[in-house]
Amino acid sequence: MRWTLWLPLMLFAGFVGLAGYQLTQPKDEFVESKMVGKPLPAFDLRPAALNRPGASLADFQDGKPKLLNIWASWCLPCIAEAPHLERLKEQGVEIVGVAIRDRPQDVARFLDQHGNPYARIGADDVSAIQLEIGSSGVPETFVIDGQGVIRHQHIGDVRASDVPMLMQKLEEAR
Repeated sequence: MRWTLWLPLMLFAGFVGLAGYQLTQPKDEFVESKMVGKPLPAFDLRPAALNRPGASLADFQDGKPKLLNIWASWCLPCIAEAPHLERLKEQGVEIVGVAIRDRPQDVARFLDQHGNPYARIGADDVSAIQLEIGSSGVPETFVIDGQGVIRHQHIGDVRASDVPMLMQKLEEAR
């Protein structure tokens, strides 16, 4: 009879233990784009910040490989990657940003606080371009060759250890 009193408590403890275990396991929460190896779709985005022009497909068709960084001011991992994008910029990499579902004042505040590695920043108010290129979240960074073809997708924030790999991917995209 006493075990019936402990059964609900044991079931609850088991549930909490299982939930806690699942929370500690790595998740594949991002999906790789099926657009790698394919041309960027046509787009023309208005500026997301007052001090930078918007972004369009034509920006990626000038013969020079670039990074396309999908980000948002409300994205915490975007803060973590900011210094590493700045490092890439210092090494001569041109980075085009696409701000997802953001307000100009929030974009400006983010850039003031965390730096601005972007040559251009387009506003993707409804995530249309983000979805068309197969990006499943923010931040994500794509290596685009000089003809506008997606050559590599980096899922998640750019970290210091990713900088050499991205530089290599840009070199391969020449």
